Amino acid sequence: MPLSMNFGKIHHIFSSLQSRNYRLYFIGQSISLIGTWMQSLAMSWLVYRLTGSVFLLGVIGFTSQAPSFVLSPFAGVFTDRFSRHRIMLITQVLFMLQALMMTALVMTHTVDVWHIVALSLVFGLITAFDAPARQSMVIDLIDNPENLGNAIALNSAMFNGARLFGPAIAGILIAVVGEGMCFLINALSYFSVIYALVKMKVRTKQKILKTENFKEGFMDGARYTFGFPPIRSLLLLLAVLSLVGLPYLTLLPAYTGGVLKGGSNILGFLMSATGAGALLGAIYLASRKSVLGLGKIIVFSSLFFGLFLIGFSLLNILWISLIIMFFTGLCMIVSIASINTLVQTLADEDKRGRVMSFYAMALMGMNPIGNLCAGSIASIIGISHTVLLSGIITLLAGIWFARIRPSLKIYSHPVFVRKGIIPKNEINKS
Repeated sequence: MPLSMNFGKIHHIFSSLQSRNYRLYFIGQSISLIGTWMQSLAMSWLVYRLTGSVFLLGVIGFTSQAPSFVLSPFAGVFTDRFSRHRIMLITQVLFMLQALMMTALVMTHTVDVWHIVALSLVFGLITAFDAPARQSMVIDLIDNPENLGNAIALNSAMFNGARLFGPAIAGILIAVVGEGMCFLINALSYFSVIYALVKMKVRTKQKILKTENFKEGFMDGARYTFGFPPIRSLLLLLAVLSLVGLPYLTLLPAYTGGVLKGGSNILGFLMSATGAGALLGAIYLASRKSVLGLGKIIVFSSLFFGLFLIGFSLLNILWISLIIMFFTGLCMIVSIASINTLVQTLADEDKRGRVMSFYAMALMGMNPIGNLCAGSIASIIGISHTVLLSGIITLLAGIWFARIRPSLKIYSHPVFVRKGIIPKNEINKS
C-alpha cells in the first residue's frame, strides 16, 4: 500500500504533462531557459569583469526588469484583448534577436558597458509583454483546470532546473572560452520554444476583453486586483519579497569575488545551489493535489527565506554558503510559486491577464528597484550588511502575512467553493 501511494504521488507530479500543448511548452521552455540562465550569469560576470562595480551590477538588474514595473499593467490589458499564444510567439522571436545582438558584440570584442545596459533594457521591454501572456496562458495549455496548480509548480521546477544547470555550464564556459559562447547558446535555445509554440493547437479559453476603452479596461483590472483583499495581500507580500529578498542574486558576483575570493566557477556553483533548492521546492509543490494549505506554506517559506538570508550574510565560508543557498532557493521558490498558484486560482478568467500583469509588476517590476537599491547600499555599507538588512525585512514581511492570513480566508473560501475547488467544510485548511 505505501508503495502504491508513492507511485501515485510521483504520477501526480507530472499530471499536467498529459496535456499535449503543455507538454510541448514544457519541453521547449526547459531548453530555452537553460540558455536564459547562461546569459544571465554571463551578463553579470561580464559587467563585473569590465567595471568591478557593485553599483553597475545593480544598474543591469534594474534595466533588465524595470520596464515590467511601468508597462506590465498596460500589457495586461493587451493580454486580455489579444491571443496570449500569439503574443508569446512574438516575444520569443524578439528575445532571440536580442541575444544575437549580445553575441555579436561580445564575440567581436566591441562590447561596452552602455551596450549591455541598452540591451538589458530591450530585454526588459520584451519581458513586460511576455510575462503576463506567459503567466496567464498556462491555463489555456492544460486540458483539466484542476491541474493548474501542478502546471504552475512544474513551471517553477522547469525554471529552477534550468537555474541548476545553466549557471554551472556558463561558469565553466566563461572560464574556458569567454562570455560570448553563453550568449550564442542562449540565442539558439529560443528555437526550441518557438518550435513548440508553432506546433501547439491552442483553443483559447480566455474571454477576450471587448471594451473599446483601454483606460476603462485598465481601471477595471486595477479595481478588481486591489479591491479583493486576498489577491491584494498576496501581491503586496510578493512585492516586498521581490524588492528586498531577491536582490541577493544580483549581488552574488560581487559576493563571490569580494567576500569568497572566487571566480566564475564558484559563482556558477552558488547559483546552481540556489537552483537545486528551488527545484526541490517546485517538485514538492507539484506533488500537492490541492490549494489547501498554501497560505500556511507561504507563511513558513517567507519566514525561513528571511532567516536564511540572515545566515548567508553572517557565515562567509564557501561550503556553508552553498548549503544556505540551497535552502534559500527552496524557500524563495516555494513562496513565489505558492503565491502564483493562489492568485491564478482566485482570479476571474476574464481578468486573468490583468491580474497576472500586476503579479509580474510585483515580481519583476519591484525587483529592479530592489537591485538598484541593493547595489547602491552595498557600495556604502558592504555586501554582507546589505544582505543582512534584506533578510531582516523579509522576515518581518513573513510575520505580517502570518498575522493577517486568518482574515483572508473569509474572502477566498467563497471563491474556491464557487469554482468547485474545495467543499465548504475545508475552510480551516485553505
